[in-house]
Amino acid sequence: MIRKHNRRAAKAAFAIALGVAIILGGTVASATAGDARAGATPIIIGTKNFPEQFLLGQLYKQALEAKGFDVSGYKENIGSTELTQTALKSGKITMYPEYVGVILSVTFGRKTTPPTAAATYALARRLYAQKGFALGKQTPFEDKDVIAVLRTTAAKYGLRSIADLKKVPDLTLAGFPEWDTRWIPTIKKLYGVSNIEFKPLAGISAYELLDRGQVLAADVFTTDPPLGTTKYTQLRDPKNMFGFQHVAPVYDKKLATELGPKFVATLNAVSAKLTTKALIAMNTAMGVNKKSPKSVADQFLKANGLK
Repeated sequence: MIRKHNRRAAKAAFAIALGVAIILGGTVASATAGDARAGATPIIIGTKNFPEQFLLGQLYKQALEAKGFDVSGYKENIGSTELTQTALKSGKITMYPEYVGVILSVTFGRKTTPPTAAATYALARRLYAQKGFALGKQTPFEDKDVIAVLRTTAAKYGLRSIADLKKVPDLTLAGFPEWDTRWIPTIKKLYGVSNIEFKPLAGISAYELLDRGQVLAADVFTTDPPLGTTKYTQLRDPKNMFGFQHVAPVYDKKLATELGPKFVATLNAVSAKLTTKALIAMNTAMGVNKKSPKSVADQFLKANGLK
């Protein structure tokens, strides 16, 4: 799946207040002596061009610094996957957080998706290894397309999976314009849902259309803050139409060789804490409460003993 960057930039507009605490407990870990050595490959972290990426970049950057590593560069908001990859291959950055499904579809141009999350990650890791790069462990959360309906709509029609949309008369489904040619045909083919009246999004959030009753279903993303409430139901995708989009830090293999196992362990410790609940909470803090990615990352890392 190719992620649409305008979709990511619009996430803040979709946000609503949630009563989910970012502080999850834990004690502040003291910083240890740095492993960075003179002449080592520099740690230069980059990010793509939307708020969740800014947050992920800050999480990995601050965690490394807390363990004594010298992050010599931080390049936020580089742009699309293609532009960020160019920066990585040229050495202008030496690591950045990426979605594993995007690695396969965009970076390596794969047309099909492996059947499991583990297989998706393993293939992405193998392909990168051939190019001199490595992947840290992937996160528990994934940020990908999901079709959502109001919980009341799900209860009314007995909706649990995408296939159940066949039960809905006069089905209206909202999504960005590319959905009309990219995903509507796929839904019809994989799930036999043919009774779809497609409503392209234009200047209004999918959640607002759902709330107003102007559509019965909508394409959203799994870490959107509204999905942290009980108002919406996410429909299961048993045929894996949208693939797997867990996050893993991509980094130059030389960093791990030169900086030792603590470098990789630090990245993996951050990734392990990044659940869907945690990402929704942090996205809410940025989108609703207008906190900076830097401050949200700082609070989360301290609360979880990573800083």
